[in-house]
Amino acid sequence: MFNNLAKRFKSDSNVFYQLVREIRPRQWFKNMFVYGALVFGGELFDLEFFFKVTLAFFVFCFLASFVYIVNDISDVEKDKLHPIKKNRPIASGKLSVGFAIKAAILFLTAGMFLSAFVNDYLFYLALAYLVLQLFYTYFLKNIIIIDALTISLGFIFRVFAGGVAVSLSISSWLILSVIGLSLLIAFGKRRGERTVLSSKNLDLKTRETLRHYPDSLLDAMISMAASFTIITYALFTFQTSPSTSTPSIFAALLPNTLSAPKWMMLTIPIVIYGVARYLYVIYESKQAESPERALFSDKPFLTSIIIWGISIVFFYYVLGTVNL
Repeated sequence: MFNNLAKRFKSDSNVFYQLVREIRPRQWFKNMFVYGALVFGGELFDLEFFFKVTLAFFVFCFLASFVYIVNDISDVEKDKLHPIKKNRPIASGKLSVGFAIKAAILFLTAGMFLSAFVNDYLFYLALAYLVLQLFYTYFLKNIIIIDALTISLGFIFRVFAGGVAVSLSISSWLILSVIGLSLLIAFGKRRGERTVLSSKNLDLKTRETLRHYPDSLLDAMISMAASFTIITYALFTFQTSPSTSTPSIFAALLPNTLSAPKWMMLTIPIVIYGVARYLYVIYESKQAESPERALFSDKPFLTSIIIWGISIVFFYYVLGTVNL
């Protein structure tokens, strides 16, 4: 029975299923960056703070859904030429433009209303993010390098959104780490797009900037972003490791030399592996055109993220407080 219901829901004629595909919920994982200030601020288990940051998470989910719809409407002709994007609901004709516009207005209204409900600062930041994304959709995505920098700025907006939602400070090194990671994702996605199109012997008409991105430049920027991410994250862990003495349960088992170690630095190898695995996905698995697809399909990559998350919670909330 459930299989039949699933098949009916996923039918081409079901506009609500096509709408779900259109708003790309798998890409919402990028909005998890709003929890950065909460986690590294030591307030993850504060229910009031967690509720407000979760509202900020949905603000960016709704606004991103609006932007995805607007972007697909504006790029519908180019998407029809793309081997993957041609299957998107609007490009394939499975979702009408009229219905998509109504849904986009609904997502925009919900996102801005939620941001105003949290506080004025989040509302203004959400508005600035929205303006940035619209500029990207119609202008900036066609300018080489600027397109990747704009994507990076979008991640920074997410991190600050979590901070302003609950008035928590954010480490400068954390911001720098996010910049490096977002640039790695952005340039990696461009590299993946070129790889996919080249493997299918197609030209680069689907994205104007791809014509101006030589592989050598993308490889250099990816290498730079990967190195920048690892270095800034290493400095971040050094600055934010627990400043209290090792809890007695561990102190009894450790020598004085290790009584107050920089616990967070133990997560550096995990991050190095995650970055290296993402580079493998870009150059070998050829799935990097869609970072969220790589995240959910590459088990070693996903495992490294889970281990990193568990380690962060353990070091921050079990071993002691941190000094930001």
